[in-house]
Amino acid sequence: MNTQQELHRIVIVGGGAGGLELATRLGRTLGKKKKAEVVLVDARMTHIWKPLLHEVAAGSLNSYSDELNYLAQANWNHFRFQPGTMSDLNREQKTITLAPASDNTGTELLPERTLSYDSLVIAVGSNTNDFSTPGAREHCLFLDSREQAERIHHHLISRSIRHMSEDEKPEPTRIVVIGAGATGVELTAELHHAAKLMVRYGLEQNPTDMQLTLVEGSNRVLPALPERISNGVQAQLDTLGIHTRTGTPVSQITADGIITRSGKTIPSDLTIWAAGIKGPAFLKDLDGLESNKINQLIVKPTLQTTQDDNIYSLGDCASCTLTGKAGDFTVPPRAQSAHQQASLLAKNLSRKLDGKELLNFQYRDHGSLISLSSHSAVGNLMGNLTGDVMLEGQIARLFYISLYRLHQLTLYGFWRTGMLIAKDLLERSTTPKLKLH
Repeated sequence: MNTQQELHRIVIVGGGAGGLELATRLGRTLGKKKKAEVVLVDARMTHIWKPLLHEVAAGSLNSYSDELNYLAQANWNHFRFQPGTMSDLNREQKTITLAPASDNTGTELLPERTLSYDSLVIAVGSNTNDFSTPGAREHCLFLDSREQAERIHHHLISRSIRHMSEDEKPEPTRIVVIGAGATGVELTAELHHAAKLMVRYGLEQNPTDMQLTLVEGSNRVLPALPERISNGVQAQLDTLGIHTRTGTPVSQITADGIITRSGKTIPSDLTIWAAGIKGPAFLKDLDGLESNKINQLIVKPTLQTTQDDNIYSLGDCASCTLTGKAGDFTVPPRAQSAHQQASLLAKNLSRKLDGKELLNFQYRDHGSLISLSSHSAVGNLMGNLTGDVMLEGQIARLFYISLYRLHQLTLYGFWRTGMLIAKDLLERSTTPKLKLH
């Protein structure tokens, strides 16, 4: 039997949805059977499903009760976890460099170190792209991580608590969300729901004490999705009283609001940027790997990088062009894309060890669902049996929730996912419906 040192080492950088699902799948197969050593690298110690960050920001989800610990997941699923942030790559020596790690006091916990690999998977996700808009970095909040989501929540709670001590009725809190893609729409709807809950718990006197404005440069909300979904979501936003400003490109952000390209000013007490994505900056010119203008690594249909067959990439940080019935298209940066790519790579890395030809990725669009908090959801499901079916209301909401449960099912298995569902149901009657601190 091979010793640990002789095993083929697969290093996966990034513990987001795709990277963590891949590490779990490979650990249960190759790791458990001692056919390979699987190592997951991430800067944080815990994982939370990124599509839930808008709920963390609004306070309707307590991230600490829904987080997954990488060390525990590694122990349960036969892979290793290595904390760290990838900072460099040496393709000739087949090593990656991990930057020094420090705690929140600045004390160094781990020095800079190198980690060798036989196969490397880069799955570091994406960051918000502010398109170098003047003032964005200084005056906007973002939604790339749990820490940023909690920062938004703390701003909301702090403003509400200050209002409790004022003798006169305070001015409404003006919140502007830039970007009416899925993230911006879901965040705005969740904030509207949070405002209603704040009234229940005494943090606000009236739900209208929070004024929400959604700003989009394109001529409709959800410009990347079919127009009928966009129209359905717009109708729901109008019903909720959320102001939408489409066809309104932003040229500058100030401490007091945003300035549009036409020169108009939209006042804001809290500005959140939720438009556009780009890969982490370190991916640009990473030891000769090919990348595009938004720092995504260019990959072949096998998900191998174009310059190195031992390096793979998946999810938001990868740009994969495929040929479909209507011609060439780029796989969209969505959760279902990362899930499907993780499934393919689990097969391809096993096939690589067995000396078999690698499979090409085939993207299957299963439709889009947009959550409008507890109010509703809007979207469509696509499949061989269902065709293209439009969904709205609570039925769509149930399908939306099921997407997270499928992610949990991949990570935890059937019985543990069932126990988590039971826990969530029990907590509904024992915990506040809004995180109040």
